[in-house]
Amino acid sequence: MVTRDAATHIDLPDLIRLQADARALKLPSARPSRARQSGLQRSPQKGRGMAFAEVRQYQPGDDIRSIDWRVTARRQSPHTKLYEEERERPVLLLCDLSASLFFASTGAYKQVRCAQVASILAWLALWAGDQVGGIVFNGEHMAVLRPARRKKSVLRLLDALAEQQHKPGEDIQAAIDPTASRNALDQALQEARRVAHTGSRIFVISDFLQLTDETASLLGALARHNQVSALRIVDPLEQTLPEQGRFAIAGPDGPVWFNAGNPRFQAAWREKVEAHETALSACFQKSGVLSATLMTGDDPATALKPLLGPRGRIG
Repeated sequence: MVTRDAATHIDLPDLIRLQADARALKLPSARPSRARQSGLQRSPQKGRGMAFAEVRQYQPGDDIRSIDWRVTARRQSPHTKLYEEERERPVLLLCDLSASLFFASTGAYKQVRCAQVASILAWLALWAGDQVGGIVFNGEHMAVLRPARRKKSVLRLLDALAEQQHKPGEDIQAAIDPTASRNALDQALQEARRVAHTGSRIFVISDFLQLTDETASLLGALARHNQVSALRIVDPLEQTLPEQGRFAIAGPDGPVWFNAGNPRFQAAWREKVEAHETALSACFQKSGVLSATLMTGDDPATALKPLLGPRGRIG
């Protein structure tokens, strides 16, 4: 549950306390301590281990220690031995805290939900023996935290989430710069390609309002060698307007007032929403990325539960 004070901005102590929500999603593991040292996730990839699987042609990123020199000499091209293994899996969390997430008509601000979801996933990944890292960005700053299997890495991620949120009382108009924030998501996706190791589990947590012509190809390139999911944060007002009343929303040049009872305005709004939904669906389909939606009025732990496996396992 989010407190009244944390509805617009959530600080580091509250993010740390989300360990309790994460623990509620995870039953105690009965696996022996030895398994915890090598990671508890059964790898869908092939890698170094004890059970031989096959030999295939060497690919960039393969461990050179696994090269099969006999097959390489016979076929006159590098080949690598592959093994089935249980291993630590890098989990990378891309967290969008751009100005469009400093908003909600119900529940908590989208930036709060983003930080909460990322925190819960980070704790679950750490307890599963995975490496945890993230890219936190708000249109002005970007923090790149490489995956590591240490509690300190999670705390650094949570600190970045707390620091990069927009804060009540600040000049939010100054933060709403379309030219600066339009490509923030794309820049984070580009950075993720540089940071992510092959076989990483990647979550992109955003409202996805700043789509560009490049977003789908960037997501697709990232998903080509990693398992990528898009977690979309949505406020009900962004999808359906009230039938009547005057409202103000923040814009780059100040508040913009609109009359929800105006039929032409309602029709234009629906057209804009439908166009964005169509573009977003096409983006996810083209990139091969699975998506899920979290509403601002939802409890993050409750919303995440259907997306997790047994014992809070990140699939």
